[in-house]
Amino acid sequence: MAQPAVTLQIKALEEELGTKLFERSSSGVQVTEAGKVLLQYAEQMHRLADEAEGRLAALKGETPGDLVLGASTTIAHYVLPALLADFSRAYPAIRLQVFSENTEHVAEGVASGRFGLGLIEGPPKRRDLKVQPWFDDELLLVVPAGHEWAGLGTIAPEALVGAPLVMRELGSGSRHVVENALQKAGLRLGSLRIVMELDSTEAILACIEAGLGVGFVSEWALVRRTTTHLLVTLRLSAGKISRAFALVSALGPELQPSATALQHFLQNRVPPKP
Repeated sequence: MAQPAVTLQIKALEEELGTKLFERSSSGVQVTEAGKVLLQYAEQMHRLADEAEGRLAALKGETPGDLVLGASTTIAHYVLPALLADFSRAYPAIRLQVFSENTEHVAEGVASGRFGLGLIEGPPKRRDLKVQPWFDDELLLVVPAGHEWAGLGTIAPEALVGAPLVMRELGSGSRHVVENALQKAGLRLGSLRIVMELDSTEAILACIEAGLGVGFVSEWALVRRTTTHLLVTLRLSAGKISRAFALVSALGPELQPSATALQHFLQNRVPPKP
């Protein structure tokens, strides 16, 4: 809708309800308390409409509907494409929207109702979600092919002290898992020299290739990269850095039929290790 049309619709709604839904000022537009209350009911109405559509479709043996899926970066970029292609062929009536964000934002989106289902890396930092483990992933230390560690296979965690590190941003599941693993290995996070933070695994790999530093990435992100012989992977002598990919949904009402269909589909299709 064009902006003037939106303004007219809002004005008509405010007149019908007899209250202001938005406060407009020089600093921008803010939702009023009345607007926040209406939004809560509008979201409930939307969920009920989806549920009614799903129940009626179930009587006809169909599973239609829209589904907004939030997926953390690694899963969205490297794990989901082939799976979603198979899912779309199996459920052609379900219209999918997929948003790629970090784990923290995906968890927030599921809790707020923005996403009907979420896929995350590592545990969420909140208790208002249902979490179902999917499968495990390993994070590997990646260095340029000409690096002094290349060919060692493993290094002691202490070797990372002072080494230039390229890391994911705060809020990323990868970042959380790596920091926890390094702390368990006896390293203080303050002893790490993080030279850059990036919100993309591909950007991290490109920076490592360029010699900016070393970093940890999912084994899934390395399937195509290692064939170029520009990168080498290592493990820490303290043990593997692993995490669980998981499906998350909101507490409370049952999932809409389209989300239930995707959830069951993914749980029954664990991808083989790359």
